[in-house]
Amino acid sequence: MGGGQNFPSREASKEKEIVLCTLPWPEERAKKGIEELKKEFKNVDVHYFHSKYENGKVAAIDVPEDVMKRASYLATLFWLPPSPSCIPNVKVIQFFSAGTNHVAKHPIYTDSKIPLCSANGVHGPQIAEWVIMMDLVQSHNYVNLWELQKKKEWKQGAGMQVSDRVGKRVGILGYGSIGRQVARVAKAMGMDVIAYTASPRNTPESKKDRGYIVPGTGDPDGIFPSAWYSGTRKEDVHEFLKQEIDLLVVAVPLTEVTTHFLSTDEFELLHKSKSRRAGTYVANIARGQCIDQEALITALEKGQISGAALDVTDCEPLPADDPLWNAPNVLITPHVSGSSDVYADRAFQVLIENIKREKSGGTLVNEVNRKRGY
Repeated sequence: MGGGQNFPSREASKEKEIVLCTLPWPEERAKKGIEELKKEFKNVDVHYFHSKYENGKVAAIDVPEDVMKRASYLATLFWLPPSPSCIPNVKVIQFFSAGTNHVAKHPIYTDSKIPLCSANGVHGPQIAEWVIMMDLVQSHNYVNLWELQKKKEWKQGAGMQVSDRVGKRVGILGYGSIGRQVARVAKAMGMDVIAYTASPRNTPESKKDRGYIVPGTGDPDGIFPSAWYSGTRKEDVHEFLKQEIDLLVVAVPLTEVTTHFLSTDEFELLHKSKSRRAGTYVANIARGQCIDQEALITALEKGQISGAALDVTDCEPLPADDPLWNAPNVLITPHVSGSSDVYADRAFQVLIENIKREKSGGTLVNEVNRKRGY
């Protein structure tokens, strides 16, 4: 209306919130997620740092102290500042990994109350494909056929002993987001699915998936398993393993309870339950320590199981002289089953959802229970 000094509006003068990203991709690879984040929240600035994990070690990155102190949200895979005091204003830490066991001894985990959230749910499609791929490689004798191709040999007999998947049973040890997508694909192939969880799932409500779900995937209502087993006692796990399982998928989080979840007794039990048929094929996409590696090698050598597909080992990288490399009927990949060209995009969706919920006072997606370890 004329005259007087022009003052900035209260909104315009408000300092933007910082979303600090320390992620293992060049910023260009995360461009789509960053754009969606800025589109959803007009009052945020994204400070992006490319972190690297090389040969089992986190490479140092230089995050300015003032950025850490001003940050409201932290998105990371494995990098954390030295202590909670470095990030006094962070409201949520969003990990871009399925688990947080790799930081379980960090002061931010043990000594702070900053909510920690995982990216559980973003890995389901690609890891389920890896599991099914490995199972088919085994059941269709593809390794032998590939070796023949390299030698330019045409031997039909090498490919005749095929075991198709219809009517076979997949036992999913840890029926989370990954296990639920394995179940969806397995059911489409005509397989029977049985599930194991630590706590009981006795009601339709308790069987629902409350985490992040890639649209059109998984088992949101928990309807695929023909039977559901639960309990943390050894007897409870053994009851599940007795069910003549053709494909056993290890998908539990790594905790004190699940360390060496499968060992000598468990492999012997699997063998006994499948003694009249081809043995159980074991696929581990959890953590290497969930399986007693020495016991696994023995089980492979004795033929107690038909084989193993391992995307994780104890330790990583697996040393060149480790006997696991030469164990019979084993396929090993270097912890890559979760890789996907849309991984970052999906993980940013979880981050965006959790910022929304933090701002509205809602329940966070995939918040880690520090006592349980997941």
